[in-house]
Amino acid sequence: MGFPRLKKKYIDEISPALMEKLQYKSIMQVPKIKKISINQGLGAAVNDKKLIQAGVDELTLITGQKAVATKAKKSISNFKLREDLPIGVKVTLRGDMMYEFLDRLISVSLPRVRDFRGLNNKGFDGNGNYTLGVKEQIIFPEISIDKINKVTGMNITIVIDSNTDKESYELLKAFGMPFISKN
Repeated sequence: MGFPRLKKKYIDEISPALMEKLQYKSIMQVPKIKKISINQGLGAAVNDKKLIQAGVDELTLITGQKAVATKAKKSISNFKLREDLPIGVKVTLRGDMMYEFLDRLISVSLPRVRDFRGLNNKGFDGNGNYTLGVKEQIIFPEISIDKINKVTGMNITIVIDSNTDKESYELLKAFGMPFISKN
């Protein structure tokens, strides 16, 4: 595995362009992606224990990094939920793995979404982080449609060390994130 394509693009093109566009005095002020966190809530796993293992395997396949099961923090009787019962799967990507995943997400997976018109630019949280939801895990080419037993969605959060949503928007747009154009 060589140097990630998007990491090289960030260093060579995006960083200098953003420095000029947003008028920073130092290259260190340019926003960077710190990590990408992928979460998959599997509430149906309360009744079917195999769903958690399937979720771990799928997320590990998609990201290339071992996923871990998340456990319930407290018991909720209406949902038949007990404390410490596995109810989801998560993985956090940093460094080269993060850039590789972002590259595959932008260039391969998002174009495979049915009726895709672009990402909503309202997914920013006010601190510059961006979250998007994916309804089906089958948009990722690593997942074989024949092998899945349940179509599940996931949340993908891109954590960016910037002060404002505008800076983060410019950074992700420079990476090629297909946002719906602002009207």
